Amino acid sequence: MNIIILTPVRLLGDGLAACFSNRPDSPTVVVVKDLASLRDILANMEIQVVLIDVTQGVDLYDIRAIAAEWPGVPMVALGLAEQRQEVVKCGRAGFASYVARDASIDALYTALSDVAAGRLACPPEISGGLLRALFRRESHTAEEPTLNSALTHRECEVLDLVGRGFSNKEIGSELCLSVATVKHHVHHVLEKLNVSRRAEAMRQVRDAPWLARSGSIEKETSERR
Repeated sequence: MNIIILTPVRLLGDGLAACFSNRPDSPTVVVVKDLASLRDILANMEIQVVLIDVTQGVDLYDIRAIAAEWPGVPMVALGLAEQRQEVVKCGRAGFASYVARDASIDALYTALSDVAAGRLACPPEISGGLLRALFRRESHTAEEPTLNSALTHRECEVLDLVGRGFSNKEIGSELCLSVATVKHHVHHVLEKLNVSRRAEAMRQVRDAPWLARSGSIEKETSERR
């Protein structure tokens, strides 16, 4: 089993890696301190599970982008406060499971092994709360975001990368555009989404991925004509 541990606390990461290395199945453990390093490892190594330290604060939007990019790699929240609202937030961000703050090393390793094998567990009181939360969410769901006007194919490409957490410079490099051109596209995307901040656009495209595909559909339709 190949495991990535993401934590800014080196002592914690090295300590967990040392504990796991003594296990009979001798898992391969890589410790990283930031999301950029996590992306690099995921892109170049086959990973079965990612353990993310959430006690030091982590951007859940960035986590969700990584979960969308690597949907086959389960992520586990380490040190989560075992409260319904915290569990729901982590679930929406893409975490497959969590380990509470008072868990032992044995319990942590068992949880990672279970997640890697596709077995998930949740305390009854938490699972009951999750079901109630989902019911309330479905009963009071806001209308899906709509566009003021259709996005162009290029704007859809830009929006997709914005939703995945790319900076303007990274988007420019990915699409072979200047930063100034990217800023121009981002400005138009925000206007068409009727939002004023980049974070709001990220939230919308992650909640409604079809927004970043509408331009591609239009392009394909026009090409067939």
